[in-house]
Amino acid sequence: MSLHLPPPSPPLLLKRRALTFDDGPRVMGILNCTPDSFSDGGRFSAVHEAVEAALALVADGADLIDVGGESTRPGAAPVSEAEEVRRVIPVIAALRERSDVLISCDTTKAEVARLALEAGADLINDISAMRFEPRIIDVAAAAEAGVILMHTRGTPQRMAQLTGYEDVVAEVAAHLRAQRQEVIARGVHPGRVALDPGLGFAKEHEDNLRLIRHAAALRIEDAPVLIGASRKRFIGALTGEAEPTRRVWGSVGAAVAAAAAGAAILRVHDVKATYQALQVASAVWRA
Repeated sequence: MSLHLPPPSPPLLLKRRALTFDDGPRVMGILNCTPDSFSDGGRFSAVHEAVEAALALVADGADLIDVGGESTRPGAAPVSEAEEVRRVIPVIAALRERSDVLISCDTTKAEVARLALEAGADLINDISAMRFEPRIIDVAAAAEAGVILMHTRGTPQRMAQLTGYEDVVAEVAAHLRAQRQEVIARGVHPGRVALDPGLGFAKEHEDNLRLIRHAAALRIEDAPVLIGASRKRFIGALTGEAEPTRRVWGSVGAAVAAAAAGAAILRVHDVKATYQALQVASAVWRA
């Protein structure tokens, strides 16, 4: 892999402050407040447990915490709005009381997003690129929040049957470009938009690898790119690890490769391992 790294992305403007990338990619720690996520579902049955876990991720080096209350793994059942609110809003509110860390709410629902931003979240991470409930665009725009638009096809229940691309990088980029234009047209500031190619969402293993390799090609209008490879099935296929929690080292390898390819944000379960690997890799690149 070439050490001629892409230049850093411009700052991502969030509700309370900008997220900058001059010192390298930022680490987003995953906090799943769900009973059925593919890797760590059911770990946190109480708000205080979730908050302590988030604070531990911050201590390990996380720049952002991504709080989610609905599993989006392939085949996952949908969760009601009321249940998602019950799972995530108290956690976001309690975490904001304890920490100034940037908080993302991983949701596709407009009302969940509104309540999350009121509770202290800084950005909305939407796997549907704000297509499932378009009113979420207006919520984000009104709050001057950051947004992450992710590529997928169909719903989590159907996406595994919707793979198949002639040119996965070009097709994903075209989709993200169109969704970015849509949210900007409806009031979201261009500097508040980050893009995610959606590894594992209607993608085959080779598609995931190509999207990581060509992360810089997804920097549409220089928007920061988020890569979320952590513990996913293609990591298991490459390493032979069937158990997601044993895919730490493969996930770190994917994160470092993504950083070298131009990713600005790395969404990970294993924050300390990723953070330390990036510290060393960044020192090498700077040298």
